[in-house]
Amino acid sequence: MGRQGPVIGRTSQARQGYWTSEIIRGLGLLWSMGGPQGNQGLLGCTQFRPRDTGGAGLRILCLVLCGPLTPARGDPGALLQLGMDVLNREVQNAMDESHILEKMAAEAGKKLPGMKPIKGITDLKVKDVQIPVITLSFLPGVGIFQCVSMGMTITGKSFMGGNMDIIVVLNITATNRFLQDEEMGLPMFKSEGCEVLLVSVTTNSVSSMLPKMVNKFLDSTLHKVLPGLMCPAIDAVLVYVNKKWANLNGDPLPVGQMGTVRYVLASIPTTTASHIQVDFSPVVQQQKGNTIQLADAGEAEFPEDYAEGSSQLLLSATLLTAELALLQKSFDVNVQEMTIGKLPPQTTETLAGFIPEVAKAYPKPKPLVTQIRINKPPKVTTKTGKSLLHRHGTLETFAPLLRGKAPVSLFLLEIHFNLKIQYSVREDRLQMATSLDRLLSLSRGSSLIGAFNEKALTGFITDFLQEAYIPAINDVLQVGLPIPDFLDMNYNLAELDIAENALLLDLKLD
Repeated sequence: MGRQGPVIGRTSQARQGYWTSEIIRGLGLLWSMGGPQGNQGLLGCTQFRPRDTGGAGLRILCLVLCGPLTPARGDPGALLQLGMDVLNREVQNAMDESHILEKMAAEAGKKLPGMKPIKGITDLKVKDVQIPVITLSFLPGVGIFQCVSMGMTITGKSFMGGNMDIIVVLNITATNRFLQDEEMGLPMFKSEGCEVLLVSVTTNSVSSMLPKMVNKFLDSTLHKVLPGLMCPAIDAVLVYVNKKWANLNGDPLPVGQMGTVRYVLASIPTTTASHIQVDFSPVVQQQKGNTIQLADAGEAEFPEDYAEGSSQLLLSATLLTAELALLQKSFDVNVQEMTIGKLPPQTTETLAGFIPEVAKAYPKPKPLVTQIRINKPPKVTTKTGKSLLHRHGTLETFAPLLRGKAPVSLFLLEIHFNLKIQYSVREDRLQMATSLDRLLSLSRGSSLIGAFNEKALTGFITDFLQEAYIPAINDVLQVGLPIPDFLDMNYNLAELDIAENALLLDLKLD
């Protein structure tokens, strides 16, 4: 004998005390004292059309993040594209952290409030409860539809003396809509329209009387009790998911001692058929409190060649530029060592080999002191496969005229050069390492030794930048740039791609 059950709706809002003893006992109905069984034979939620979704078909369970479609993003910054991989993990983590399964098992043997006995059946108990099947389904423009498919066997002894098995398969479904906490400014996910659908009920009895008893049991107990007890349990899992966004509202993330970055939601997340997109508008602030505005630049977009269901984080080149602007003063370097890497000795004698005028002013070798000052904000550009850091500044060389006297300026050069950036991730920080790409221009600004051909210094300056300046810059960059802290994401596993106007992190799960 088999029966297709109706949809059972919840008539009131979920209770705030999610894990009251009453709710736990309700969940306990789905667990035997012996613990959960495997989910062999439990295929998942039955396909049907959820209410108020414009005909979008359910593909199965979902439990997290949703939001209506909103206008295009405003300020450039960072974009997060969440796929099913991360969402599935968050559902499982939320279930583990809420200890929902353990609580269900612990309360399984307790009497369910409102439970009425089935006339003609004694020693009623639950056994062979299968582990719920949990999957996710996006609802474009709405959010996410969730469905938990569960199966169990209710056993007892019939008045005819034989063992009675009632095999029940049910789906618990709800839609998660996105809400924004007005006080905290954080995303908040809330379920609505929770329903319990009895997919099928079968018995091992051939008696014509027992189906009527089973129907009465369903009508008097399951139909009335389960929605009010199980739907708040689904809400309880969302509480744990919502907590994973709280770090976005924490203290601003430091960039060394020079300033901070804070990732603020720019708009309500949008839901498509394949992912959820979260738009961040980062606030980059100097130590003194001044905010660095992100410059307008070319639009950055996600490529379409990522694996279906995967998740990515996009950091725009304008964001990287603003963050590096916090470190600008640290990019000024004084070099006074005579021996640097593979360079020849840093003396007037070496310099005279490129500029004969130096030998006239310094017949005897004197040590050189070189200062590099960056006088324009840094700029990061990215093209497919390559990222550059553009530097504009001055290079000034000093040497003492007399022993024991302070060095005087020999000449000052205006320089423009590019550094090639290599990216990596360590914990929650984006790391950069640079190498010289090109010395683009070199022009004389002032000179104590008179006119000279500054182009003759191109090779000397290029080697100096590579051996002396870039190692100092890479030391500064070791502070790292902070990445958005959300959903306990492990960025160490991310694969990095340099794209048009952005750096992309293809997020991987543990």
